Amino acid sequence: MSDDRAYDAGDKTGEDEKSEALAQDRTKMAEDRTIMAVERTFAGWMRTAFGAIGIGVAFHVLFGELHPPWLAKAIASVFIGFAIFLALNAERRASSSLERMQAHALEGLDLPRFKLLAWGVAICAALLLAGLWILNDGSFGDG
Repeated sequence: MSDDRAYDAGDKTGEDEKSEALAQDRTKMAEDRTIMAVERTFAGWMRTAFGAIGIGVAFHVLFGELHPPWLAKAIASVFIGFAIFLALNAERRASSSLERMQAHALEGLDLPRFKLLAWGVAICAALLLAGLWILNDGSFGDG
């Protein structure tokens, strides 16, 4: 470093201010990239949850005539239950990742609605699961 810098007086030169502004811009861009990575990861978990729901429903439809009759429902329930776990776990992981970033952010982050999406999928999957066991050809029970 050169001796002509004004360290003792605390004065900032134009070059120092420019360097600091560039560093802040790079930090903001890095935070934006991290937020987008968290969003992509959350979307991947949600796609997997929807895939598990699809597998559960397809299994019940394709193999609904298994004997005993509850076997297809039980296997479908495992996949749908796994989807509920995936949706809620995805929200928890995404929120914790963004909370760690929040401590470093200078401005408040406009966070995506991870909780709303995850709980919406989980509740709808639970309703599907209940409908799978309660309803059968529009009537209640095994009838």
